[in-house]
Amino acid sequence: MLQYTRGGPARGEAYLAGGYAGGTRESQRDLISLVVPFHNEAAITGAFFDAVVPVLQGIPDSDYEIVCVNDGSTDATLERLIAACDANPRVRVIDLSRNFGKEAALTAGIDLADGAAVIPFDADLQDPPEVIPQMVARWREGYDVVLAKRAERQTDTYAKRGTAALFYRVHNAISDTEIPENAGDFRLMSRQVVDSLKQLPENRRFMKGLFAWVGFRTTQIEYVRQARVGGESKFSGWKLWNFAIEGLTSFGTLPLRVWTYLGGATAGFAILYAAYLILRTAVRGVDVPGYASIITAVLFLGGVQLVGIGVIGEYVGRIYMEAKRRPVYIVRRTYRQGQS
Repeated sequence: MLQYTRGGPARGEAYLAGGYAGGTRESQRDLISLVVPFHNEAAITGAFFDAVVPVLQGIPDSDYEIVCVNDGSTDATLERLIAACDANPRVRVIDLSRNFGKEAALTAGIDLADGAAVIPFDADLQDPPEVIPQMVARWREGYDVVLAKRAERQTDTYAKRGTAALFYRVHNAISDTEIPENAGDFRLMSRQVVDSLKQLPENRRFMKGLFAWVGFRTTQIEYVRQARVGGESKFSGWKLWNFAIEGLTSFGTLPLRVWTYLGGATAGFAILYAAYLILRTAVRGVDVPGYASIITAVLFLGGVQLVGIGVIGEYVGRIYMEAKRRPVYIVRRTYRQGQS
């Protein structure tokens, strides 16, 4: 029987790992890795560790590590993370060379986490850490992925709730990979799932989609999302819009195919309209065409063509960025107790 290991393969390497075979487990104490991106969160760093550490310590038959990824913070976040690392040997700090974005920071933490189970987690504590023991319990029942689904989102604005619901509906309608609605990055993944994620080579990473794409046996638990303990969200409306575009173009080509259908429908309408003009001219004679109708048709078709070019450009841009094969992130330095 294969057992969990306290380390995974480097990105691009693959081997079969896991802790289950025939519904039984052999490991006695499981290492639980909490992966937490930080970007300018100095105001809530202390509250984060005060809330999370007691919960992780209370999980039976397990050990834990907290993998903190400093994603190019410009405030005192790194200093406070290093202080937490010096005070607790189970805290590790990964300092990225600049701000690469949350998806890259999550990738870095997942790549470097050693746990038999890995849990992405937000530093703002909107996802309550008290849910983690429930996730571990479901994992020990034999599930590879335990989703934490938001039962309600009253802490979010009405506009954010509405646009999020619209995004999930549109994404799941046009994508080859369905994303569970109201389930963010907060989830537990077994070592086998993590090793599968580390095999995926793309540089532009939409993590929710990648989590769903790898599959595995999945269950979910519900929780109530809390308000931030402090600070401000780093996602503006513009960033959320670009994030949605990233998700919509990452796991399906329907936005490209739809222009074939739209072009065919437009051409068919043009043929029918041409036939109508011929018949009308034959019956009623030649009349002077209207200037307004011509301008309207030209502007409409021009707009349709530009939108189509824009969609194609979005995919070409993704191909361009992937072809560069730049690394997803660069680690400037890592910190452990006694090594910083």
